Amino acid sequence: MPRAAYARPMTDDLSRATGQVSLGDPAFTYPLWPPMTAGCPRTSTEALSYPVEVDYAYEEVDGPALFARSASGRSDGIGRWAPLMPPLVGAGLAEGGTPLVPLEDGVYVKDESRNPTWSHKDRLNRVAVSAAARMGAPGVVVASSGNHGASAAAYAARAGLRCVVIASSHVPPAVLSFLRAYGAEVLPVPEDARWPLLRLLVERCALHPVSNLTPTHTGHAFGPEGYKTVAYELFADLGTVPSAVYVPVGYGELLFGVGKGFEELRRLGVTDRVPRLFSAEPDAGGPLAAAVRTGVPATHVEVGPTDAYAIDSSAGGYRARHALLRSGGEPLLVSDAQMRDAQRELAGQGMWAELSSAAGLAAYRARSGATPAKDAGAAGDSGDAGDGPVVCVSTSSGFKDLGVGTEPVEPVSPEWDALVPRLRAAGLLD
Repeated sequence: MPRAAYARPMTDDLSRATGQVSLGDPAFTYPLWPPMTAGCPRTSTEALSYPVEVDYAYEEVDGPALFARSASGRSDGIGRWAPLMPPLVGAGLAEGGTPLVPLEDGVYVKDESRNPTWSHKDRLNRVAVSAAARMGAPGVVVASSGNHGASAAAYAARAGLRCVVIASSHVPPAVLSFLRAYGAEVLPVPEDARWPLLRLLVERCALHPVSNLTPTHTGHAFGPEGYKTVAYELFADLGTVPSAVYVPVGYGELLFGVGKGFEELRRLGVTDRVPRLFSAEPDAGGPLAAAVRTGVPATHVEVGPTDAYAIDSSAGGYRARHALLRSGGEPLLVSDAQMRDAQRELAGQGMWAELSSAAGLAAYRARSGATPAKDAGAAGDSGDAGDGPVVCVSTSSGFKDLGVGTEPVEPVSPEWDALVPRLRAAGLLD
């Protein structure tokens, strides 16, 4: 459909966004437009980048009324929280409103695979691609071989914008199928060439970057605002504030957004506390854990072998550390084996999660000592004083994992006698 059909403002008249504020030093403020995709210029250095965040006229937001009105339904996607979003233009894809699935007594899984492109990235790209459209950009560019690229391509298509995805040569088959379906231009290049090429495309093609441009991660200034809605939905669904939220972390934008969302709920008088946040990174790397351990704002690490490709980041960002420590939480590291155990546990409950997405549950199990066999009181075993439920965020569908769709399928004989040994091995026959 022509782009003009969707070029209608949705929340310009409702948004209470006022500007951008440096996380490096909140004394430094900037206008709302344009989005500062290279972080704060007055606090950043050649080695360390400080992000900015969006600020709002909170005094103009009736928090209790907004959350009473917006807590249910998903037809407007995250636009239903318009006063606490940057201005959104065009139509979204009814993102958000994902289910909160009880796993056991006091423990829940927020299943972000139910978003339009099967990952949490849809919340970010609804906001970031909208900003590109508002700025009049001809398209967006993203460096990604996974969920972020698939999501950016979908929202660009919805907005009538071009999308260039700079990928590695090892794009998972499912992700490549998404990109081709949405008409994205896919440029598979060596991994160390992705970021320089992204900068060139921004400079020479006037594309709007919806992924990172800086040495330590800043990302898109508006994007994490979309992730705040995870916190809004958790409060709406639980009717209370969780005691703890466990979040898979690559660059940490989701972690930051969840933390900011709960901070806003408290600031607006909707709640009186915030949950502790726990980050879950592969023990093959873990830049956030390294930054907290060494007391620096953000850092780089070497990344060893891991199949959790979606969160195997070598560069951290201050945004994640800021959110983690403000909440009183901790950075946690998990192994591939622990993530596989958590992935199997989720599958046994009917939820097929990408390996990286199972990191949140893996971290909860590792920290609490709880196992799937424990039920009553499991949340109290988490070390969170039993003061509320525990939520593990699962970010993406298992269909996005490396190698999925390439496994051979061997036919079996339909003769009963030939099937008996197999059925017995599966516990279906005595």
